[in-house]
Amino acid sequence: VRVLHLKENIASLARLLASTSHGGFPVVCRPKPDHAEVFQGTIKRLELCMLLENEHIFEPERNDKSFSSSHPFSYEKVTSVEKLPNLSRLTMLLNRYTTDPRYQQLFINLEPYINKSAMSVQAHFSLQRTYIVFRTLGLRHLTVVDPQNRVVGVITRKDLMPFPLEERLRLQLAPQ
Repeated sequence: VRVLHLKENIASLARLLASTSHGGFPVVCRPKPDHAEVFQGTIKRLELCMLLENEHIFEPERNDKSFSSSHPFSYEKVTSVEKLPNLSRLTMLLNRYTTDPRYQQLFINLEPYINKSAMSVQAHFSLQRTYIVFRTLGLRHLTVVDPQNRVVGVITRKDLMPFPLEERLRLQLAPQ
């Protein structure tokens, strides 16, 4: 499972977006240095791309692990993006971020932009109930966590596609 951290390196983020087609990513953080990384929320690919088009929000790494408190974009502005305005520009930017050494030293604070109320399910959650949650809420992806809230997987719509087919077949074959 590909996860992101609240503080993410620009070059690593660009490589991830260039090498995958995932529509969203779980975001994790380590509450204390000796603790495991736990699920914090999700962020969509589109939102990440929108953020990466704005270099002025990148920051150098600091020793105290903090970020400046200013958030150049509101959560609403970032999450309201419906499609990328210029795909060729984004491709060029991702290429620059992965090849130019300057971006190895720059980071982005994802915390203000993640969906902190994103749904998640326990690893042993029923497949049928998962399907119902997907259909009812119109989800695109659902993070799977263990009892300690560590990310162990992501379920997408594609993973559940055979399920409605089985359901329809069962209804057709059921005695009338």
